[in-house]
Amino acid sequence: MPRPHHRRRATAGLLALVAGGVFLRPGAAADVRRPAPRATPPPTAVVVPVAAPAPRHLPKIDYFGVPAGFPADPRPGSTTAVTEGLHPARHLPVYDAPGGRPRAFLPRTISELPVVAPIVARRPGWVAVLLPSANRRIGWLPAGGWTPIALRDHVEVSLREHRLTWLRDGRRQRAWTVAVGGKRTPTPYGRTFVLGRTGTHGAVYGGLDAIVLAAVPEHRGNLAPGLRDGHTGIHGWARTWAFGRSVSNGCVRIPPEAQRILLRHLGPGTTVHVR
Repeated sequence: MPRPHHRRRATAGLLALVAGGVFLRPGAAADVRRPAPRATPPPTAVVVPVAAPAPRHLPKIDYFGVPAGFPADPRPGSTTAVTEGLHPARHLPVYDAPGGRPRAFLPRTISELPVVAPIVARRPGWVAVLLPSANRRIGWLPAGGWTPIALRDHVEVSLREHRLTWLRDGRRQRAWTVAVGGKRTPTPYGRTFVLGRTGTHGAVYGGLDAIVLAAVPEHRGNLAPGLRDGHTGIHGWARTWAFGRSVSNGCVRIPPEAQRILLRHLGPGTTVHVR
C-alpha cells in the first residue's frame, strides 16, 4: 500500500500560509490548534422483523403438498453442502419472508417421518428452510420453537452423467452409476432433502427400503394414477440394464449394494442436489 507523503503535504501547507499573508516571526509561538477528533458513530442497530401471529386455521404442510405463496429457492442449482437443519418442537408457522405473511404450519412429522428441514439462508432473527412436499420452494421461520440438527452428509445426482455421489463433511465417499427419470417423468432438479425411509414391495427393489425425498413429481399427469400422489426417492433396483439410462418414473434407481450403504448413513435432512 502506498505511504502518505507527509513532508510534501507540510511544505504545501507552509506555502499556503505565506501566500495568504500570514508570517511567523522567528521564536514566536504558533497558535495552531488541532481539530477535535471525530466521535465514533454508534453501531447501526439491527432491526429484526417481527413475526406476525399465525391464524389457527392455517393449512398444514403434509405428504401431499404445500400451500401456495412460498418463494422459490433462490439457489436451486447450488451444490454447496448444507450443514445444519432444524426439527420443529411443535407445529410452527412458516412465513413467505422475514416478517412476512404466515402461509402454513410445518409439523414435527409427515406421514410418521420426523421432519428435519435444511437451513439454506439466514437473516437476523430468521432462517430459511427447504420445504417438504414441494420442489424448489423455501419458507422462513423465526428463531425459537425448533432444535438445530447438524448435517454431515449430502448427495449429488448428475442427470446427464447418470451418477450419484455421496459426500460426508465435504469429502467424496462413494459414487455409482444410476438410472434417473425419463423425458416425460423427469427426476426433479434442484435442492431437496431426505424425509426418511419406507418399505417397498417387489423383488425388483432388492428387498430394501426406499429413501423418501421431499421432492414430488414434476408432471403428475404423466404418471400412473397410483404414483401421482407419491414422492420421488432413491431406491434399490435389481435390473442392471437400467443403470446409465433415463428410464424411471422420476426416482433414482441405484444398485442394491449401494442402497444398503446409503440406508446405513443418510438420515432425515440430508440434502440432495440434483443437477
